[in-house]
Amino acid sequence: MRSFLLTFIIALGLFQSINAQGVVTAVPCDMLGMVMNVGSQETSISIYHSGQYMTHPQSENIFMWEFTDQQGNVLHQDTLVDASTISFGHNWSLTDTINVTVHFINDSANLNNWYISEGLEPNGNSINCLFEDQIFWHIDTFPIGTPYGTWTFINNNPGEDLNTPTAINNFVLEKKRLINVVDIIGRQSKGLKNRPLFYIYDDGSVEKRIILE
Repeated sequence: MRSFLLTFIIALGLFQSINAQGVVTAVPCDMLGMVMNVGSQETSISIYHSGQYMTHPQSENIFMWEFTDQQGNVLHQDTLVDASTISFGHNWSLTDTINVTVHFINDSANLNNWYISEGLEPNGNSINCLFEDQIFWHIDTFPIGTPYGTWTFINNNPGEDLNTPTAINNFVLEKKRLINVVDIIGRQSKGLKNRPLFYIYDDGSVEKRIILE
């Protein structure tokens, strides 16, 4: 966790100093990550994601969260829009190791200005990051000898950029399948008109549409 926090602090300082000049509105996936909030307890989870603060426009940040057990059973799913934290209650066993996956996208944000600030060639890719890690209930002891537990990330993995180019000879064209339609605050909203909706597909892509009446 210390390594991620250090990276996040450095990225935050750079983001603020450059953003003050109106340049950078997003940073690479591997400079973002998840942090367990102090409020997480035996029967509740609260996780902060730095992508919300570091990527603009924030109103179009979409986080698709999934929690599974070691057998692949889905324990909790949620799609959040414009939200830095996911929080919910649960009845997991404290001896279980839980897989945590979040797909973070923002079709209106890209890294062009970041690349330019680093002296690199911009490529126009939108923000499309995948984060995968595991959490477990870690028992520690206060200095006075009293034990306590916390949900703790095992690997503290950074994000992976899903926009990494794929070799043309390995490319397979597949028809994508619509899996969800949500409004700007993440509510399922299929069929609503005259307001922005986000169409989420099984290949991780998201389309923003407005159906006019």
